[in-house]
Amino acid sequence: MPGNILLVEDDFAIATVIIAALEDENFAIVHCTSIKERDEKLAAAAAKNDDFDVMLTDVMLEDGDGLESLGEVREAAPDMPIIVLSAQNTLDTAVRASDSEAFEYFPKPFDLDELVRAVCQAADNREAQLDSVPQGSNESGDGMPLVGRSPAMQGVYRMITRVLRNDLTVLVTGESGTGKELVAEAIHQLGSRRTGPFVAVNTAAIPHDLVESELFGHEKGAFTGAVAQAIGKFEQANGGTLFLDEIGDMPAEAQTRLLRALQSGRIRRVGGRQEIAVNVRIIAATNRDLAPMIAAGKFREDLFYRLNVVPIPLPPLRDRREDIDVLAQHFLLQAAEDGLPRRQLTPAAIENLEGRNWRGNVRELRNVIYRLALMAREDFIDADSLDDILGPETPYILDGEEDEDAGIGAALNIWLAREEPASGTVYASALAAFEKPLIEHALGETGGNQLRAAKVLGINRNTLRKRITELKIEPDRFGRPV
Repeated sequence: MPGNILLVEDDFAIATVIIAALEDENFAIVHCTSIKERDEKLAAAAAKNDDFDVMLTDVMLEDGDGLESLGEVREAAPDMPIIVLSAQNTLDTAVRASDSEAFEYFPKPFDLDELVRAVCQAADNREAQLDSVPQGSNESGDGMPLVGRSPAMQGVYRMITRVLRNDLTVLVTGESGTGKELVAEAIHQLGSRRTGPFVAVNTAAIPHDLVESELFGHEKGAFTGAVAQAIGKFEQANGGTLFLDEIGDMPAEAQTRLLRALQSGRIRRVGGRQEIAVNVRIIAATNRDLAPMIAAGKFREDLFYRLNVVPIPLPPLRDRREDIDVLAQHFLLQAAEDGLPRRQLTPAAIENLEGRNWRGNVRELRNVIYRLALMAREDFIDADSLDDILGPETPYILDGEEDEDAGIGAALNIWLAREEPASGTVYASALAAFEKPLIEHALGETGGNQLRAAKVLGINRNTLRKRITELKIEPDRFGRPV
């Protein structure tokens, strides 16, 4: 039922729109513009035993931070739902709103219809409060792993705050370089398991025959080379969070074992007989579209539903270009802290960066900023200097889309910036990434004739056959193999 609403908002244009929308729903609105007025209105309502049903409050008010004093509001009206509005659209603000037991958090600009629905829901259920986040979360914003205030990132922040007080399994999806591991780290660092270990494992980087041993451990003598007992990632993460990156590349046998572990909360080391209870929160991530993999039988559908309890899709950088400025400034500061010269970007340089493709997403942008910090001749980097160092926007070959003007060198540079292979693995990683499409191209050009394809590639036919098997290429789809 409609009720009394206290609106604390010092932007009269926004307040007018909110008041009109809520009055259309027959709510009675009391409007004030400061913390002092807010407290006076609450005290007057309490004196008349006519408490407000819902409070909407901005964060930055004319006399202070509206979030900092919400503890006093909670003491005066413990059952009153509070909806937070903020133009300070950072992960820190979203977490602070959650810390304050806010019923809902809306970054500005917000969807007015969605705000009205939230007010109606809050008024209908005054006891529908979120449990508070454990004390000790980072309120200053220092060390917050995610940067950006775009509308696309606001949805990510809101999803993060909703999983902090529970252990639901999370599946983070997005292109390479969008920050999937940073999301996992944020959920761990800000949630109830932050005192436990955070263990990350890239399932794509583990040889297929060692995935189960890596995850579940093994007993001495379980296989050739198992000279001692080894503790797996599940046991290492006990009491904390296990982050499974590139889950779409996990082999079928390991998928079955992982599903069993998720269902039972128990694991068994390779070669062992004893089941071991583990208490871990699972956060998985992938840059693959799992739906066609499920349809092709390459990923277990039941495992997908176990992992996809709370999906958090991450936007590519090209869908959040308004964040490029703040990200670039953030990385310039990081570069200076890492010992590189302190640089600044002119507005024209920022505009230049905002116009680029960024197929490597935030990771590529970070690498570019570090390169600029190292190679720039002047402290202030303008657009011309940026082009001198980076070159103009170049075409590339990526994801099957080929530009006839692009060379393999441009494609390789884009790939290196996007993937950022670990030191010592660059050659092997690049070779693996480019060898498979190269062999498939040769097979396609020769109609699947492996002898001719080997001659085109300049390698021995037996070597080609071995690589076809190891890279899991299906030669039959190119024609009859010879």
